Amino acid sequence: MADAVNAVAAQAADILWFLPTHGDGRYLGTQEAAREVSLGYLRQIAQAADHNGYFGVLLPTGRSCEDSWVVASAMAPLTDRLRFLVAVRPGLQSPAVAARMAATLDRLSGGRLLINVVTGGDPVELHGDGLFLDHDERYRLTDEFLYVWRRLMAGETVNYSGRHLSVAEAKLLYPPVQAPHPPLYFGGSSTAAQRIAADHVDVYLTWGEPPSDVALKLAEMRATAAANGRELSYGIRLHVIVRDTEAAAWDAAERLIAKLDDDTIAAAQKTFARFDSVGQKRMSRLHAGNRDALEISPNLWAGIGLVRGGAGTALVGDPPTVAARMKEYMALGIDRFILSGYPHLEECYRVAELVLPLLPLKSTTGVRRNTVRNAGPFGEIVANFVAPAPKVAARS
Repeated sequence: MADAVNAVAAQAADILWFLPTHGDGRYLGTQEAAREVSLGYLRQIAQAADHNGYFGVLLPTGRSCEDSWVVASAMAPLTDRLRFLVAVRPGLQSPAVAARMAATLDRLSGGRLLINVVTGGDPVELHGDGLFLDHDERYRLTDEFLYVWRRLMAGETVNYSGRHLSVAEAKLLYPPVQAPHPPLYFGGSSTAAQRIAADHVDVYLTWGEPPSDVALKLAEMRATAAANGRELSYGIRLHVIVRDTEAAAWDAAERLIAKLDDDTIAAAQKTFARFDSVGQKRMSRLHAGNRDALEISPNLWAGIGLVRGGAGTALVGDPPTVAARMKEYMALGIDRFILSGYPHLEECYRVAELVLPLLPLKSTTGVRRNTVRNAGPFGEIVANFVAPAPKVAARS
């Protein structure tokens, strides 16, 4: 058991970006400098992530977001390599319908679908969607959902009668490209969630907590998975605020929340308090709705969580510092990062240009760039003759 709980350092990582289908802008908690969610803007971000070699993009889910399946279907033909991490929602979809949707998108995208299993967290929103189960019952439903979904994806004809779900002669006629199914990603900090992960998923996700807290959570998850004879991969969801200097990065962090007032923070925290998500409660405890002490660990800043649910922390610093902090998470076993920054278009380029070259990357992240023409004062080759050398991201 000791081998199961000890961290095995990740030697290389995949890096994903984020499609802000719930909105974007330069400041949090205000309409000032906000950006409309449109097909054109989402296309710009998706193509920027594709061009810069990100492994994929996460599409959020919930009533504040454009539908992730529809958006991914629109983005897939506009990109070449980019994968799409899209949510299935046990209790809001039947496993058979979700299997058909997943297999179709996987085929039409050429095997570029990733599945994010989302069990929920805001009871008010879930009630609006017609789901009235409490926290633990939702996870029992998720267990049944994934039992059926995985067997359909494997080509089985499924007969099942459970506590929450029943199917008779269920079958998927047209399989996905990825066998036996697109990889399953899943996050959850409760004991019930970790049991689901140990039984079913491929990648266990955590939000950006201090490394010591992440280490304990992953040790628990490894032990639970090992008891089931399984090994998982591990990922983390973080924002990034990177600038050429530490001072500039911290100034950018402060500007991001400069338009926030106390009433807006209090209203957001009141909403988060009703969530039954253990992970959300852990994130909220990092700052307690107070902006006085937001650096909760070296270069880990909780300011975003003052008004944003879910992922509420950012790595803040210059490129070598941000890369070093990411390597600290890799030492715990994290081998994929789901990153974002405000605004998401500009920060997609900034992180790719400043941070990715400093990381050991898997072959599925990063691109070998052609010669870039930015050496002269106006972007042309120096003196019309001397070209810069190509830039190559670090590789494992």
